[in-house]
Amino acid sequence: MFLAKVIGQVVATQKDDRLKGNKLLVLRPLQIDGEDAPKLVEGKNTVVALDNCGAGVGQIVMFCQGSSARQATGMKELPVDAAVVGLVDKVEAFSKEVYKSGK
Repeated sequence: MFLAKVIGQVVATQKDDRLKGNKLLVLRPLQIDGEDAPKLVEGKNTVVALDNCGAGVGQIVMFCQGSSARQATGMKELPVDAAVVGLVDKVEAFSKEVYKSGK
């Protein structure tokens, strides 16, 4: 699993019938930088992922890729390579809080 920030949404009017009715999000993978004052840092690449969790733009999510993405509930028969599998409430690294949602 990986962490990412939701930076957008994909709308595709023409797509595989098995994807109809599913929400597609644009994710920017994150990494934890620094040990003394760790923080989440956005990478430069993007990933399109199918969302089963109801994530929105600006949220931090957990996602998985490859065959692991198809292990998520309801994804076994879908042609997906990435899936959002969780909404992140808090991240701790090196005994420090790196992220906490605004809930």
